[in-house]
Amino acid sequence: MTAHTDLDRSVVPAAFDRAAAHYDRLVGLNPGYHAHLRAAARAARAAGPGARVLDVGCGTGASTRALLSTLVDPEIVAVDASPAMLALAERRPWPGSVRFVHSAVDDLPGAELESPFDVVFAAYLLRNVAEPDATLATLRRLLRPGGTLVLHDYTLADRLRPRLVWTVVCWSVIIPAAWALSRDTGLYRYLWRSARQFDSPSRLRRRLLDAGYTDVHAHTVGGWQRDVLHTVTATVPRTVLRETP
Repeated sequence: MTAHTDLDRSVVPAAFDRAAAHYDRLVGLNPGYHAHLRAAARAARAAGPGARVLDVGCGTGASTRALLSTLVDPEIVAVDASPAMLALAERRPWPGSVRFVHSAVDDLPGAELESPFDVVFAAYLLRNVAEPDATLATLRRLLRPGGTLVLHDYTLADRLRPRLVWTVVCWSVIIPAAWALSRDTGLYRYLWRSARQFDSPSRLRRRLLDAGYTDVHAHTVGGWQRDVLHTVTATVPRTVLRETP
């Protein structure tokens, strides 16, 4: 294996295509992965039964399944930029209230999504887009006033321990496992680096406030991922405050 980690964000969907066949086995090495997704999905319950949910960056459908198992009668539009990941998701059995769309996140306004949504759920997405501020603006336009944005991602607290833990786990478990399964570690070396370079929870909170969201809250998980993995919720204001002349 090499320590080279350069992977441009423009080719990340293609990297997920190459990794799709082994992706679920690799995330399965983390015993809390699916439980954490379900816990994050509970943040969307405030929308009530029958909520319209946009699951952006749905991958092979793990986040979609978490939303279905947590919410009451949701209508879900699940979107991903990787055709191979999306194909794996579509092969699984789903109720008629779920549909899948192949699209990059920044192309979403052009897709026929029938927005606005009550909830946008984005797991492991924001740190992988080219322009996070532009993406947050796009997602805000797709939410109704009062709607909820739920971000679930590796946002390392700005301290030594979480950064060290993340590096140790990636290089001792995740990257070697990817090598054993596929001899291709490029995506997972990129994901290690992308989390280290992404916002801390406090910086992400400021980014959301600057993007016009309100009621921003961050919660970490327990176990080894404490201060490494966070669920961040934010709200679209119900009214637009106008500046007085």
